[in-house]
Amino acid sequence: QVQLVESGGGLVQAGGSLRLSCAASGSIFSINTMGWYRQAPGKQREVVAAKTSAGSTDYADSVKGRFTISRDNTKKQVYLQMNSLKPEDTAVYYCNAEISTTRRDTLHYWGQGTQVTVSS
Repeated sequence: QVQLVESGGGLVQAGGSLRLSCAASGSIFSINTMGWYRQAPGKQREVVAAKTSAGSTDYADSVKGRFTISRDNTKKQVYLQMNSLKPEDTAVYYCNAEISTTRRDTLHYWGQGTQVTVSS
C-alpha cells in the first residue's frame, strides 16, 4: 500500500513564506513525476508545480518566480518552497505522485491535503 503524507501548511501573512513537504512510503518500485496541486473553495483543483524523476520542472503561471519545487529521490520526498505568498494562494495543497508498485503497475496517488492560508 502506498501513502503520501504532506506537512508544512499553516497560516502566514501576505509576503511570507511556507515550505510544504510530502513523503511517499509503502511498496514502491519507482516514482516518476511528483507534484503539487491546490484547490481553493469553490474552485477546481489545479496543478501548481511538478517535477519528474529526471529533473524536469513545470509551474503554473501564477506561481512562477515565487514557488520552487524540489525533490529528494532517495528519501522519496517532494517539497514546495512558497515565497512572496499572496491571499489568492490560499487553498488546500495536495501532493501527487505517479508511482509504480511493480514494473507493470503505475498509478497516481494523492496525499490528504494540507491547508495554506495567506492573510492580507
